[in-house]
Amino acid sequence: MAEEETVTATEQPSEAGPARQRTWLRGKNVLLFLAVFVFGSFIGVGSFTFLYANGIGYLYDEPEGCAQCHAMDDYLEGYNKGSHKDVATCNDCHMPHDNLAKSLWVKADNGFWHALKFTTGDYPTNIEIRESNRQVTNEACVYCHGDYLSGVHEVRAEGDELDCTRCHETVGHAK
Repeated sequence: MAEEETVTATEQPSEAGPARQRTWLRGKNVLLFLAVFVFGSFIGVGSFTFLYANGIGYLYDEPEGCAQCHAMDDYLEGYNKGSHKDVATCNDCHMPHDNLAKSLWVKADNGFWHALKFTTGDYPTNIEIRESNRQVTNEACVYCHGDYLSGVHEVRAEGDELDCTRCHETVGHAK
């Protein structure tokens, strides 16, 4: 008789027993599914970008890597005609020189916007540099040509920021 009581007691779920546990597992499974889905999506999109769409080409210094999209053909042609072709690459002018973290941030930011714009086709025929990239380019000009610019800094009015690309817009991409 004692055995029957034991079997009966374990077969009957209490309010805090297996029924409650099944609800908790259901919520845990949903969270696990969402985590796997988000992680898998990240890996899938990343794989597509870096393998199929050759996004990894942007990580190298060759100018042809930057001109993988037909929208950049004119800029590559201009670079090949320009005065910097034999002394600088795209990264020399369009990436920060002061620290690696800033350089990686700029590359990631540009990569995201380039991928979005070129994938959706939502970019103007005459691509214009963003203000943040103009600042990076101006800093690169000063980094390489700082010795030549000391006189220019003295002549400029105080508060008048140096903007190399305003007067030398076609140096890197001859037209």
